[in-house]
Amino acid sequence: MYHHFSGKPDLALAAIRRTAEELRAAAEASLSGTGSAYERVESYLLRERDVLRGCPVGRLTMDPDVIESDELREPVTRTLEWLRGRLAEILQEGLDGGEFTAPLHPEEIASAVVATVQGGYVLARASGSPAAFDTGVRGLLALLGAARRPTDS
Repeated sequence: MYHHFSGKPDLALAAIRRTAEELRAAAEASLSGTGSAYERVESYLLRERDVLRGCPVGRLTMDPDVIESDELREPVTRTLEWLRGRLAEILQEGLDGGEFTAPLHPEEIASAVVATVQGGYVLARASGSPAAFDTGVRGLLALLGAARRPTDS
């Protein structure tokens, strides 16, 4: 193993980067799909997850070694920033396209989406049931759905 890595910190950094890349790829698969801005956010929120294991990137924030190291923390921070930015882009598209009637602040809503997902993992793990995650997601979708322009159908 040390043929490929200079030590444990180098191995840890490679593992964290890989985990972050996998999370970005899974999120992007949902977010880059077809449909309205709401439908793409909904797809991200409702995608298949092992909720009781928690978020593989979010869990890293609980590791003191990761948080204390700028180098190990950087991929975690960059991934969460990317996710908030990508969600904000999609919400801005919906706002610009007239999909939403209520004045939305895409960056704030994007942060609320990420916070709901991360908090949902914590609540589900604490209760031993994915129901807490699902309830949080449904609540957020209801709030976002209330800001949508009614359709003519």
